[in-house]
Amino acid sequence: MSHLFAAPHAAAAAAPVGAGGLASVTLALLVVLAAIFGVAWVARRVRGIGNRLGNAIDVLADMPLGPKERAVLLKVGTEQILIGVAPGRVSALHVLREPIEIPKAATAANPAAASFGALLKRSLGK
Repeated sequence: MSHLFAAPHAAAAAAPVGAGGLASVTLALLVVLAAIFGVAWVARRVRGIGNRLGNAIDVLADMPLGPKERAVLLKVGTEQILIGVAPGRVSALHVLREPIEIPKAATAANPAAASFGALLKRSLGK
């Protein structure tokens, strides 16, 4: 009698996955996750190295004006410039004659500038 399938006994030869197989899959997953976090950490460190040439341009403050619009206060050299940022457009709104002093505590209290870890701790109540 001829078999209807090419390899009928191949499916029966497969052994069930035991604890050793589960451990190797878990270990492989942990290695992949560690590699992803490692690459993200290196990318974050490298990103900040070459993009700053002195303190020529600095973002002092920003304020959302709508879902995609923002007002941003920039320090360019010794001048401060207020710009409007919208999708596909950046406009100079005002050049300040007298610089505004912004305390460091005000920028640290800005939730948009807070790190993810700080936001997570605050949301967990720690």
